Amino acid sequence: MRTVGVEEELLLVDPETGEPRAMSAAVLARASLDDAEQDVFEKELHEQMVEFATHPQSDMERLHAEIVRCRAEAGGHAGGIGCAVAALATSPLPVTPSVGVNRRYDWMAEQYGVVVQEQLVLGCHVHVSVESDEEGVAVIDRVRPWLPVLAALSANSPFWQGRDSSYSSYRSRVWQRWPSAGPTELFGSAETYHRRVADMLATGTILDDGMIYFDVRLSQRYPTVEFRVADVCLDAGTAVVVAALARALVGTAAREWREGTEPAEHSVSLLRLAAWRAARSGLTEELLHPATMRRMPAETVVRALLDHVGDALADDGDLDRVRDGVGELLRHGNGARVQRELLERTGSLRDVVTECVRRTQVA
Repeated sequence: MRTVGVEEELLLVDPETGEPRAMSAAVLARASLDDAEQDVFEKELHEQMVEFATHPQSDMERLHAEIVRCRAEAGGHAGGIGCAVAALATSPLPVTPSVGVNRRYDWMAEQYGVVVQEQLVLGCHVHVSVESDEEGVAVIDRVRPWLPVLAALSANSPFWQGRDSSYSSYRSRVWQRWPSAGPTELFGSAETYHRRVADMLATGTILDDGMIYFDVRLSQRYPTVEFRVADVCLDAGTAVVVAALARALVGTAAREWREGTEPAEHSVSLLRLAAWRAARSGLTEELLHPATMRRMPAETVVRALLDHVGDALADDGDLDRVRDGVGELLRHGNGARVQRELLERTGSLRDVVTECVRRTQVA
């Protein structure tokens, strides 16, 4: 069975005011003090965020437990220095981001200017194991039309600098400002993929292969494909649903490749429109159907995804979990809807953050 690992980026906030706090260095120092050999938590581009990575898991129950544990540990380390963690993909409250200090971040700040300052956005990256780069690229080619559906399910960033952005996932719109981000054309082979990456690096526009910000890419560190379209999810259970769907997409695509089924030839232009629509609508309105690239109700498109990967979900033992999780999201909404309902009820973005801090720790 394919293994799955999840990387989550968490926002550091003041537990009283809800405002982001530039405390990542102190949180990581506290984590190292508590466990000198810890390799779970890492710094990120901005000082107001911290990242953790789970170990590869083949069982979704264990993955869920590890995400919950890592969130709790992050909350404990943050609490020890007077702040809290929130699984929010953007800060609801206004913030002036602080870029971390190291040579790589200095280069990025110099090259990209205000784009770097804007990138206080927090994602959920899902790694799914593959047998080879050739299989991985075959998967990348075949999952492209379905990625916006994962983005819609995970959408958790409706607010930006104290205002409603009118998007469900404004994080994804900010992320698209990187020159190497977004959907990709068909590669056809691992050789073509690696040649394309080499050509991009040769332009000098990006620093290294860590800045290959494709929506889904071959990992440079692990034998995995890495899905990079999801917002960090407010609830740990949603992250597991996204991870299970990503694994099922990989399994389905790999089977199609072995059987000789060609990938859909949707253009990057259409894929960008599908991604925009998912960011705008989330689960509340319409999405572009991956087969036709025409607008249909979000629930219809989500059900199409479940049908597409149903056999793989059943093979992995995830079918009931994912059906139940998706049903909850369709009934009660993703993180974006929850945040907006909290604001409508309380009238305070500070209260939105406070409640999201609490929900971040709910198993």
